[in-house]
Amino acid sequence: MAASTTATAHDPGGTDLSHRSPVSGWLAVVAVMLGIFSIVTTEILPIGLLTKVGASFTISDGMAGLMMTMPGFLAAIAAPVVTVATARIDRRLMLCAFMVLLAAANFLAAAAPDYWLVLVSRIIVGIVIGGFWSIGASLAERLVPAESVGRATAVIFSAVPLGSVLGVPAGTLIGDLAGWRTAFIAMGGLTVGVLILLLIVTPPLPPHQTTRLGVLRGMFNSVATRCALVLTVLVVLAHFGTYTYVTSFLEQVTDVSSGLITVFLLTYGAAGVLGNFLGGSLVARHPRATFGTAAGMIAGATSLLPVLGHWKVGAIVLLIVWGMAYGAVPVCSQTWFAKASPDTPEAASVMFTASFQATISLGALTGGVVVDAGSPSTVMTLGGMTAALAVIAVWAHYARRLTWPDNA
Repeated sequence: MAASTTATAHDPGGTDLSHRSPVSGWLAVVAVMLGIFSIVTTEILPIGLLTKVGASFTISDGMAGLMMTMPGFLAAIAAPVVTVATARIDRRLMLCAFMVLLAAANFLAAAAPDYWLVLVSRIIVGIVIGGFWSIGASLAERLVPAESVGRATAVIFSAVPLGSVLGVPAGTLIGDLAGWRTAFIAMGGLTVGVLILLLIVTPPLPPHQTTRLGVLRGMFNSVATRCALVLTVLVVLAHFGTYTYVTSFLEQVTDVSSGLITVFLLTYGAAGVLGNFLGGSLVARHPRATFGTAAGMIAGATSLLPVLGHWKVGAIVLLIVWGMAYGAVPVCSQTWFAKASPDTPEAASVMFTASFQATISLGALTGGVVVDAGSPSTVMTLGGMTAALAVIAVWAHYARRLTWPDNA
């Protein structure tokens, strides 16, 4: 990242930072973070409301899990398509347009008289995820000076565990008190607030590096990129194949009340925030060890839940371990992709977003099939086995003694 720190310098993205105060840059970083927070929260909100939505439309937990499946698949398609199609449009304008769509999707879900309309709203969410994530995840270097890019990136990615800490438990609580539709209305209102903030504090961000499909295809020539893809798929598949149905597990196996489930999910999310910042501080220096440790912790926690999760203490301890582990996963995955393609940050973000989101859907879909055919405990066991494969993949990559960045 070549950027001068003098007063007259330009950032790597071509945005003149010399006339802007540091405060305005950080306000823009926070606005982008809140945009991703609203997206992440909207995406995973159904996890805490799964059984309520299912009961409202008289459908199974597995069918209700389609609310998690739809956005991911659409996001995986939208990430490259939208990013390439809008490559010449101001990125600030695109961020605001995505917030308008997200607010509309939340309000549509809240008003939907039939389940198919809820799924339509989730399709819109998927398009927003693919577009906003691919653009927003790589904007730190265009908003703050070079020496602050690392911290700004960590702030942006803190939206992921914060979505778990505040979003899912808060949505669950609102669902308990006022119904699941009110939870979506609240998310719509929050999204409108984020839109207004983006309009006020985000500077114009004209495109400076056109992302073409050929660039994305070329990334597969890197062994490190292919390894990042494999690790991301395995870990995210293990996580969302299990976490999507954690509410069902806590209700059926641990026998936890609705109110206490909110506390459990808050505890999980708080551990996720800690894991995010720990992972962010370690992954740049120890990418293999950090990613491998996170995968191993997820493998251990999900495998042991069917054994120790019958007791509330056992379940909460394992959720803390699980939360810390998954909190590190997004920043580990994004960092690995970025190191593999240091000259094309937006393309790296597209690859990260597409692989992450497609696997979220695949995990939720696979978990739903297993839940309907078996039980929540079976899902946890299979998820643990999948995460263990990621640990093996990290070890295999480490054995090759590859250096960073690797363009082999």
